[in-house]
Amino acid sequence: MPVEVILPKVDMDMATGRISKWFFGNETAVKKGDVLFEIETDKAAMEIDAPASGILRDITGGEGVDIPVGSAVAWIYEEGEAYAGAPAAQTAVVAAIPDTATGAVTVVSQPSQVAAGAAEVGKVRATPLARRLASDSGIDLSAVIGSGPHGRVTRADVVGHRPAENRSSTAGSAICASAKPGSSAPSDEQVRKLFAEGSYELVAHSNMRRTIARRLVEAKSTVPHFYVTLDCNIDALLKLRAELNASAPIVDGKADFKLSVNDMVIRAYALALRAVPDANVSWTDEGLLKHRNADIGVAVSVPGGLITPIVRNAQIKSLSAISAEMKDLGARARDGKLKTDEYQGGTAAISNLGMFGVREFAAIVNPPHATILAVGAGERRPVVSGDNVTVSTVMTVTLSTDHRAVDGALAAELLGTFRSYIERPMLMLV
Repeated sequence: MPVEVILPKVDMDMATGRISKWFFGNETAVKKGDVLFEIETDKAAMEIDAPASGILRDITGGEGVDIPVGSAVAWIYEEGEAYAGAPAAQTAVVAAIPDTATGAVTVVSQPSQVAAGAAEVGKVRATPLARRLASDSGIDLSAVIGSGPHGRVTRADVVGHRPAENRSSTAGSAICASAKPGSSAPSDEQVRKLFAEGSYELVAHSNMRRTIARRLVEAKSTVPHFYVTLDCNIDALLKLRAELNASAPIVDGKADFKLSVNDMVIRAYALALRAVPDANVSWTDEGLLKHRNADIGVAVSVPGGLITPIVRNAQIKSLSAISAEMKDLGARARDGKLKTDEYQGGTAAISNLGMFGVREFAAIVNPPHATILAVGAGERRPVVSGDNVTVSTVMTVTLSTDHRAVDGALAAELLGTFRSYIERPMLMLV
């Protein structure tokens, strides 16, 4: 019996995906574990392995097109197995299992015992209860985004479904028509008419760019932002950083670590969140999630957008450990090789544009974070101390908060605590 190869759900809010590249063609022999194709998700590229050995046939998932999660994209036949055209989509039940070591996803097949509860009407995967509720409520199942395995529609999906005309931008669709701010926004055609024909090039949005647009519109529209800014004297931090780097042990002919200012900012922010735990929270309608650990997402620029890999438990990690982890995460982020659990979640975030010479800016809070710290460049500036004026290296930071969860006084306390670690950096070593 042929084994169905599906487009698996490899991201939490993924409803569709794109195959960016097939590594095998129709009528080619594959072995179990071979990388069949690569999925372009909203945040990274994921390699999908063959679930079985045999002959790859009936490739239906084209490159560069949106494919619903759970759809069959090909079938694998055993050597010598009779072939009479593409089988029905329910000939095999499969599961997508991420490899925690490599980040690759293996699509694993099971014997095809398609129970009534998993049977499909048309090409919609749904549970029996979801089908009954949809039928009783007059809801078209094909319009419901499934959150179950392989995009299967569950009872909760049907209960939470709203008609498209009433659906807000937070409904969870990965197709970002909802990224438009509102009816007052000009249409695509209206924008194009403002420019002469042939004076521009239309560059199609990537999945990542669409997701960034959707999430930023949601964040700015639904999260009441509050901003607090202050200056940090970083002369002592720069001196300590130079001393630590100079004393790094030599391993295999090179320094064991090389700390950056950003590494020290991550450590200082994590310690500040530990010291001010009421600010280390996430907003939900039911209540605040008060986190025990400081999991810091750090914005990294990648082709076509940005991604925030997470340094987890940063409050207990040494500067050298944070530095090594950020180098690894940053490199894999730029290569599109991060695993989903390496960039989803986190309790707070940092965006550093200091390396670009930016003096000061404000970042947008990205839920579930309640805070994000915007870090500017260190500059030599005149500083007034009593009746004297001296020149010091000053770094301006702005804390953006979700005002529902972190009030102004609490934000000021958190930022003041952060500054105390930055200006007395030896505290980060004890």
